This record gives sequence, structure tokens and C-alpha cells, in this order.
Amino acid sequence: MADFISGFWNMYVMVLVALSILFCVFVLVSNMTKREKGPVELHGHVWDETLAEYNNPLPRWWMYLFWITIVFGVVYLAIYPGFGNVNQHRGQWAQYDAEMQAAEERFGPVFAKYRDMDVMAVAADPDARAMGQRMFLTYCAQCHGSAAQGAKSFPNLTDSAWLWGGEPDNIRETITNGRNGIMPPFGPALGAEGAKDVANYVRSLNGLAHDSLRAQRGKEGFETNCVACHGADAKGNPMLGAPNLTDNTWLYGSSEAVIIETITHGRNNRMPGFGEFLGEDKVHILTAYVLSLSKK
Repeated sequence: MADFISGFWNMYVMVLVALSILFCVFVLVSNMTKREKGPVELHGHVWDETLAEYNNPLPRWWMYLFWITIVFGVVYLAIYPGFGNVNQHRGQWAQYDAEMQAAEERFGPVFAKYRDMDVMAVAADPDARAMGQRMFLTYCAQCHGSAAQGAKSFPNLTDSAWLWGGEPDNIRETITNGRNGIMPPFGPALGAEGAKDVANYVRSLNGLAHDSLRAQRGKEGFETNCVACHGADAKGNPMLGAPNLTDNTWLYGSSEAVIIETITHGRNNRMPGFGEFLGEDKVHILTAYVLSLSKK
């Protein structure tokens, strides 16, 4: 969503609207011809054997209606936020900006109080944790759950397993800019049987029930296709968001069918960034709260 409302799309809409209006004006101007005296010629187009069309200009009243429509459209775009974000200083945008400014004046000093404090110190402050919890319930609980224990494809934030690292800087970076965890599909390279073999090997790393013969064959497929991200020891790589495959922590599930699906089709899991919306002070407190969830 953040990509769709970027500056590029704003300009795209503005140019498209402007070209549409100019095209309508061009069509009208090109048809503003006076009716000539004398007999009217036919266009030369014939339908249903005998149905023809006179080459007459548009009636004046009809032309005026088109001009009124264009003028109305231009005025509408000037009054309402229909032409990109040019007139955000008016109407509901002005009301929103005023409310945000009033909220910042009232609550800004409260958040700024913790700005220069160490993250661990903020996490130990009951008032800061209460504020962090309220922000978490507002912005994060929809995906991670009110207890922060996650769901299918959404990480549990209360354990010690971190895809991108669990240090304060890692968490702050995740909240500020978001993350995009992509695993490419290996179905074309491994085939159905090869994917099943690798799935059994991955299950064997966690002590789960598996076919030992398939796991033995799958080890070779894993070493060929998977170690670049997950490492030779399959313990993952926080720099890439590649999960540890040996800790029995699963983002999508540990069944053979689910692992085969992941290997075959890959995964694309994206978390949006909240830095621009929340600001540094709020991100600092939210970072401390998330950190406190796994440091109990």
C-alpha cells in the first residue's frame, strides 16, 4: 500500500487526469464547425443497407453541455482532492493536519521523554511499556496477535527465534523500514520427488518423523540449493531473513505437506514499515516494548 501512494502514483494520476481533460477539449474544438448553407452531404457510412448519416456539426446546445461538463470537472478537481495531493491544505486534509499537530503538541513531550534513554532502560520503565503496549495493540496486533504470539506466516515475538535478529537495532530497523522475506521456488529445480526428499531432510534436522532414505537423498539437494541462505548447518542467516531450520520453530507449519509447499512454490512475506508514520520517538518506545516481550 505504501508503494501505491508514493509520489510516482500521485504524479501518474495527475498526468492522466490532465491528459483526459485536454483530450476532451481537443475533441470539442475539432468539432466546432458552422453549418454550411445548402444541401448537407452524407458521411458515406451506410448501415443496414439504407441507413446513412448526415455530415452535420454537433448541435450548439449539445456542445455547450460538453463544455459545461469540462468546466464542472475542472472546478471539482480544484475544490476537492481529486488532482493528486495538490490541495491537501483544504477540507478534510486540513482538519487531519490540525488534529495531528494538536496531538503532537500534547503527547510529543511524553514520547520525547524517553528519546535519549537506552532501549533496555525504556523496556524496564512501566509507563513506557504501557505506552508501547497500546501502540502494539493499535498497529501490530492485527498480524502478530494481541499476545504477540503470532500466527501462520506471522512471527511469534515472545520467543528467542528472530528472522532478522533480536538486538535493539535489528528490531528498530524492522519497525522503521519493514522487511521483505522472499524464498524463491525450487520446484522446477528439484522436481516433486526432490522437494519431498529435502522436506524429509529438514524434518530430520528437528527430530520430527521422517523417511530416512528420503532424508539421506534430500541432504544432497539441500546442500546444492539451500545452504546459500540457510547455511551449511541450516541455522539460518539474519542478514537475509533466512530462518533457522533446526530450532523446531515454524512460520508456516512443520508438516511434510507444508514444507514441500514452501520448497516447491517459495514464500513472499512482507511487513510494512511504520517509521514514517510513527516517528523516531514512538518507534523507540515500540522497539523497547517488543524487546521486552522476548526478554522476560
